[in-house]
Amino acid sequence: MVEDSKNIKVIEHLLEKEYGRKVLKPTNDPLSELIATILSQNTSDNNSHRAYRNLKHNFKNWEEVRSAPLSKIVQSIKVGGLEKIKAERIKNILNQIYKEKGAVSLAFLKKWNTEKVKEYLSHFTGVGDKTVACVLLFALGRTVLPVDTHILRVSKRLGLIPWKTDSKKAHVLLQNKIPPALVYPFHLNLIEQGRKICKARNLLCGKCVLFQKCEFKDKHKYI
Repeated sequence: MVEDSKNIKVIEHLLEKEYGRKVLKPTNDPLSELIATILSQNTSDNNSHRAYRNLKHNFKNWEEVRSAPLSKIVQSIKVGGLEKIKAERIKNILNQIYKEKGAVSLAFLKKWNTEKVKEYLSHFTGVGDKTVACVLLFALGRTVLPVDTHILRVSKRLGLIPWKTDSKKAHVLLQNKIPPALVYPFHLNLIEQGRKICKARNLLCGKCVLFQKCEFKDKHKYI
C-alpha cells in the first residue's frame, strides 16, 4: 500500500507538471450535479454540457422540470443522446425526492456522512458508482474518486489495477490506493491524459510523460 501511494504521488506529480495544478472548489449543489452527471452518461462532454444548458434555459428550477411533461424534458436534452431514457430517469428521481422529502432538493446531503450519501443516491434507478462519486466529489467536496472510461483504461495500462478489473471494482481498488489529497487532481489529470495521449486507439506513447511508469506491454509500438 505504501509503495502504491508513492507510485501514485509520482504519477500525479508528472501529470501536474504537464496539465497544471487542480484545486477542488465544490459547487454545494448536489441535485444539479446529479442531473448533470446523468446527462453526461454515454455522450461527449460537449453534448452533455449543451443538454444541461438547454434544460436550465427552458426551466426556471428543478421543481419546474419535475412538473413538466416528459416530452418537453426529452426535447430539451435531445442533443445529449439517449434523451428518452435520461429524461425519464431525471423526472422519476425528482418525483421520488419530492415524495420522500417534500421538496425538490438534495441540500440535506451536505449534513450526511459519505457512506449515507452513497446509500441514498444509489437507490435511484440509473445512478451508479461513478454518478454517486461525482456528486460526492464535485458538489460536496468529499474525496471520492469517480472512475470513467478514461481512468479505467489508463489505470490498467499504468498497472494500478489488474487488466480485467471492471468499473465497479476499480472504484474500490483506486479509492483505497489514492491519497485523499490527490483524488481530485488525479481524477481530472488522468482523464486529460486519457483524452490526449493514452487513447483507446491511436495512442501517443512517444509523447507520454508517464512512459517510464507505464506497464502497457505494447507501448513501444506507439512511439
